[in-house]
Amino acid sequence: MKNITVGLDIGTSKICALVASGESSKQEGLEILGIGIAESEGLSRGVVVNIERTTNTIKKVIEQAEQQSGIKIKEVTVGIAGDHIESFETRGIIGISNPNKEVTKEDVQRLIENARSVKISSEREIIHVMPQYFIIDGQDGITDPIGMSGVRMEASVHIITGLRTAIQNIHRCVERCGVKVSRVVLEPYASSRALLTDEEKEVGVAIVDIGGGTTDIAIFEEDVIRYTSIFGLAGKHVTDDIRNVLGIIANQAERIKREYGHSYSESISKDEVFMIPGIGGRKPMEVSKVNLCNIIQPRMEELFEFALAEIKKSGFAERLGAGIVLTGGTCLLKGTEDLAHQVFGLPVKIGIPSQISYSGLAPEVESPIYSTGVGLALFGLEVKSNNSSENEIDYINDDSKPEEDLSKIENENSDTDQSEELQEKETKKKVPLTTRFKKFMEQL
Repeated sequence: MKNITVGLDIGTSKICALVASGESSKQEGLEILGIGIAESEGLSRGVVVNIERTTNTIKKVIEQAEQQSGIKIKEVTVGIAGDHIESFETRGIIGISNPNKEVTKEDVQRLIENARSVKISSEREIIHVMPQYFIIDGQDGITDPIGMSGVRMEASVHIITGLRTAIQNIHRCVERCGVKVSRVVLEPYASSRALLTDEEKEVGVAIVDIGGGTTDIAIFEEDVIRYTSIFGLAGKHVTDDIRNVLGIIANQAERIKREYGHSYSESISKDEVFMIPGIGGRKPMEVSKVNLCNIIQPRMEELFEFALAEIKKSGFAERLGAGIVLTGGTCLLKGTEDLAHQVFGLPVKIGIPSQISYSGLAPEVESPIYSTGVGLALFGLEVKSNNSSENEIDYINDDSKPEEDLSKIENENSDTDQSEELQEKETKKKVPLTTRFKKFMEQL
């Protein structure tokens, strides 16, 4: 029986709900059952700034996806981004406890728990804990320790955290729509599931996901995510530049960016002139593609230079055999691939969710716009099928317990205390008075 999964991409420029079904592995393919998409409201740089507007948009896209798929959505895998996301490296260490000294899956989970106990600010919450490599009795570079022998195991771990209130606000918006959040996943991590091949992740590759409010970077090498970074410069800044320079409204700027925009002047084979309607009875404005490119290209160059600086900061710039994979709606600007190649000096390709076979609404999702949505659906599918790879274990922070569970525990403890007290009284009643008096005198 196929599993049903729903990915919910909550972005600055759009919110997308994608319903899919599939088996436990990518090779089985993914059937796209329904898509809901709407212009985002109530978010800024990936963070919820207006609960009501965001909730209304989420409700709208969920209703669209339900209507198209014919399935009632009860839970979703949600993506998270925003420049509040931070990551760092730490280490965990445990002793191998079983008698035959063989590493088990439970030992790896204990090690992850140990690494997760690192102190972080109370304002932050752990989203992912990802082992980079393991060390058993001093032998390092181990990617899959299960089944090996040893007495001491260590791990270098990549921890990704987010602002606690930002995560809580996402939960609140989704739950107000009557839908449960099954888990929260970092968006570039989710996108990698839909975009990257195993070969690319092995030789070294960087995803640069250009969204509306933020640009997300994830670097992979030897099949493991090695570095993550998010900065607040993205597609909306390009739109704002067009709006400010031409003196037009935001909707007009976004439209002409998509219809006539070029990121790289050399990609313009023939210059054309287009008209922009005047505001408030003013005369229409005449603009050429070249002039529009002169507004767009400097901002895109700046964005790629920021991304390059982050990649160099990671220490993996010289180890990206597969180069750069660009994704996100802004990549649809003509000439983006050529400009990126010039700035990065590495092989560049536009990433679309085409690494697995699709059915159903397949043509709809084969666009950089849906990379995160498809990745979140795949992530949810893998979790449901308990088919996560052993060397890519990640731990979701979930310290909270439902109030009813806590009250139940308290009642059980109270009942236990009362029963022990009654038992003690009954025991006292059964002991003869002379024996109790004798015992009292001996204590004196």
